[in-house]
Amino acid sequence: MPDHHWETLPAALRLAIESHTGPVRAARSATAGSVSKFAATLDTATGHLFCKAIPTTNPLARMHRTEARLNPWLPDIAPRLRWTVEEAGWLALGFDHVPGRHADLSPGSTDLPLLADTLTALAQSLTPCPPVRVQAATKRWEGRLDGGLVDGDTLMHTDVTPFNFLLGARVHVIDWSMPCRGAAWLDAALMIVRLIRAGHSPEQAESWAAQIPAWKQAAPHALDAFADALAALWEQRRQESCAPHRGPLAVAARTWATYRRPPR
Repeated sequence: MPDHHWETLPAALRLAIESHTGPVRAARSATAGSVSKFAATLDTATGHLFCKAIPTTNPLARMHRTEARLNPWLPDIAPRLRWTVEEAGWLALGFDHVPGRHADLSPGSTDLPLLADTLTALAQSLTPCPPVRVQAATKRWEGRLDGGLVDGDTLMHTDVTPFNFLLGARVHVIDWSMPCRGAAWLDAALMIVRLIRAGHSPEQAESWAAQIPAWKQAAPHALDAFADALAALWEQRRQESCAPHRGPLAVAARTWATYRRPPR
């Protein structure tokens, strides 16, 4: 969770932000997020906007720089980045504010078809990958599986937590800080684990994914290998940190991998 409020940010940073926004009348802190040290909706004289910030000495500041570099290439399903401020040892990004609620992944949720449509549209609009520097999936998954299985020319979000989907008058996909260039089915595969954690069986989760053309076109052996690699990755993350979400995601990932490769 963000641990800074507007009033606790350095005065010089607040002044630099207000040079873009005008006076900030109120700030409503975000209720989710694990990277930014400050994340809030700002109420200004010119309207609402969303701002997130992090000290430049924090190693995770690179994720904010990645998102700032990528944003101009994204379709309007992503809120537009309006300004970047670097001041007083902090990096801040200011985005259009989009109202909405987080996605509901539970079985029977009416959000599920909307999410399938969203991932379908993203894969179509972001293939080929825009000419912007992002990590290749072959590099990200190096040492975990044959890189050729995840290679491709689609820009993928990869952090498909339900908190990164905002549903209002339309669906918006936020927080593009972990993108990669790879196979067009990767986001759908990553969502499988989220669905299983939310209460779906592996069969139900894969039935949902079958609505997405890129998933239907994926080679079964590539999905098998990816499920194994993802289970190993989440187990490693669970052992590295006691963060409460990691245990359930490790269990969900292993459940999916076992479904795809049942014990003999």
